[in-house]
Amino acid sequence: MRLLSFFIVGTVFGIVMTKSEAVSWFRIHEMFRFESFHMYGIIGTAVVLGAIIIAAMKRFKVKTLRDTMVGYMPMQLHVPRHLLAGSIFGLGWALMGACPGPMFVMLGQGFGIFALVILSATLGTFAYGVVKDHLPH
Repeated sequence: MRLLSFFIVGTVFGIVMTKSEAVSWFRIHEMFRFESFHMYGIIGTAVVLGAIIIAAMKRFKVKTLRDTMVGYMPMQLHVPRHLLAGSIFGLGWALMGACPGPMFVMLGQGFGIFALVILSATLGTFAYGVVKDHLPH
């Protein structure tokens, strides 16, 4: 039953991403070229909604699946490290036309090349895990 709920949420996510054109390569490139507000509006709406939902979950003392209270701890800002990481993420996003969530939507829509993108992202994450202890952070 739990897997069914994940499948339903993923399906709804895919439909919303597709209908809002958030998985459109052209929309993403418009955003990176500052030609359209469309994607900024979607991202801004997601950030505001996320903040409201987290605040409501904290206020009403909603528990997570691990039976802990919903909360967060602010992360300390390290400008050079976060600037480099954000630039790498943004470069990958701009080149592929998709960030991690929409990659799966695109694969589900039948764009088989995104299997290679997902594999590459997974290998990149694994490689970071292997070398992270040797990096200066």
